[in-house]
Amino acid sequence: MPRRPTASELAAFRDPRMLVERAIPDPAVDASSKKPRRTVTINLSESPLSWLHAHGHLSGRQLLAGEKLRADYENACLGARTTMVWDSSPVSRRKRSAPSSFTPTERALHAKQRFDDAMTALGRDLSDIAWRVICAGEGVPVAEKAMGWPLRSGKLVLRIALDRLGNYYRLPG
Repeated sequence: MPRRPTASELAAFRDPRMLVERAIPDPAVDASSKKPRRTVTINLSESPLSWLHAHGHLSGRQLLAGEKLRADYENACLGARTTMVWDSSPVSRRKRSAPSSFTPTERALHAKQRFDDAMTALGRDLSDIAWRVICAGEGVPVAEKAMGWPLRSGKLVLRIALDRLGNYYRLPG
């Protein structure tokens, strides 16, 4: 049975300082238009990586490398899924663009190959902490305890793994 979150953990998720507004491009709006972009509110405490970045423990390059790995993990459909497909049908009245060159299955296979290659590039020593924190969403202290590591060693090893991922994904910096 999973443990119940403590009051301080619940307060961290309700902390208004962790809510930020982010502008996202609106595909329905022409890029040359003066109309402002849409904004969304993001809870930075949802992802261990974004929490570490928000508190100054990770660089932007490290965050981007982790997000690329997580995107490959999600696009490869490696996580738990429901049996229902929740994708909505397009509702646009505009002409549709050319179909994608890959089917959804092919896109998932390519993402799986990129994920496997990234984990191979990390090696056995770094892939475990990377998978636990980036893909599974475990906090660094939880991952340290599960792997039997000393306290405060997980963040250092995670930073090394993220730097190696940044090199693998050829990110600038």
